[in-house]
Amino acid sequence: MEQFYQIVAAGLVNVQQFDFWWQLLALATALLLASLTNRRLQLLLAAHNIRDSGLRHLAVRSIQRLLWPLTSLAILLPVKIIFEMHALPIQILVVALPVLVALAVIRLVVYILRKAFGVSPLLKSSENLLAGIIWFGVLLHLAGWLPGVLAVLESLAMTVGETRISVLAIIKLILMITLAFTLAIWLAEFISQRVQRSAHISPSMQVGFAKFSKFLLITIAFLVALNAVGINLSSLAVFGGALGVGLGFGLQRIASNFISGFILVFDRSIKPGDIITVGDKFGWVEQLNARYVVVRNREGVDTLIPNENLITSEVINWSYADTNVRMIIKVQISYDDDPEHALALMLDCAKVSPRVLAEPLPTVRLMNFADNGIELQLRVWIADMEKGTGEIRSAINLAIWRTFKQHNITIPYPQRDLHIKSGWPVAPDTTEKD
Repeated sequence: MEQFYQIVAAGLVNVQQFDFWWQLLALATALLLASLTNRRLQLLLAAHNIRDSGLRHLAVRSIQRLLWPLTSLAILLPVKIIFEMHALPIQILVVALPVLVALAVIRLVVYILRKAFGVSPLLKSSENLLAGIIWFGVLLHLAGWLPGVLAVLESLAMTVGETRISVLAIIKLILMITLAFTLAIWLAEFISQRVQRSAHISPSMQVGFAKFSKFLLITIAFLVALNAVGINLSSLAVFGGALGVGLGFGLQRIASNFISGFILVFDRSIKPGDIITVGDKFGWVEQLNARYVVVRNREGVDTLIPNENLITSEVINWSYADTNVRMIIKVQISYDDDPEHALALMLDCAKVSPRVLAEPLPTVRLMNFADNGIELQLRVWIADMEKGTGEIRSAINLAIWRTFKQHNITIPYPQRDLHIKSGWPVAPDTTEKD
């Protein structure tokens, strides 16, 4: 506290001196020039950014956020050098430079966080916490307390085996892992967006490349963060052995689903948009995730199916090689009716639904002489199985019903003929004789 009082007293003395106002005038002039330069460059970058996309757009947006503090630093640094050459006081300039650096760092970090994770209440609170930590570090630096605080944090340590772990090392590790993971996630998301825009890569390969790049970048980020804080990577052998034991005892299904997810992606057996049936679950694939596949049915219900089930069980993929699917509509007519006439009428009824394809052509078949009537089939092709078959089946059945009614063709119902070969025995006459 005595040092703090000395700093405050020195500041009050400097305010009363004429050199203080020269520094203040130089600082104000530099900030004014930086603001005018920033406004002009912002207009140029905004006009240029309209025509750009992808990585160039991201670079331009980053420069726009950093432009004012960087321009201020570029003007203040020569001013500080000039003041030093003429032996003028530079206390205010020494304070302004780290403040501008902190402002640039905060803007850049916030922009990267928003690009990596999206805007959310948790992210906003994290931004405030991060900004507070940076400003607190700047305050310690300006007060001259930062080296002492770092020394105290370094002295608070414990030794595990041959490794010394201090509080400062833990803080560095947390900061490095956070920074590395944020950059890795942001870069993986950027790669995923670029891959999805490519028309030369199949949907399954897009998902596979995005997942593999994200896994690889996060792994590299974790190893780089550990190496940056001085942790020997060879010490991870113990962790790897523990992870192997855990996989052997309790994490087999998780590991199996994770590996099965990569198999599904790279063998392209199932991709987003495919219409599949797994057991009694029917729907189209919405997402391919690391552990499960999201399948949405016609009722709008999402089913999460583990990747392992899609590898080890039978899966019907209605759109694997071709999106065209054939529907069969069965009808029975009476034995008293003309089947050829009924087949011609059924063929005309296939045209009532616009979803029925003209190629391949609809066909009709006489399939069986059943117990109750003659079984006929109408076979039509559709290309949008994801919309379901109930609408088409209902429209065609209704058209067949109306057409058969108009042409007096009977649709029989189940019936049985009972033939009695012998009668019941005659009951004895039990009436009393007169």
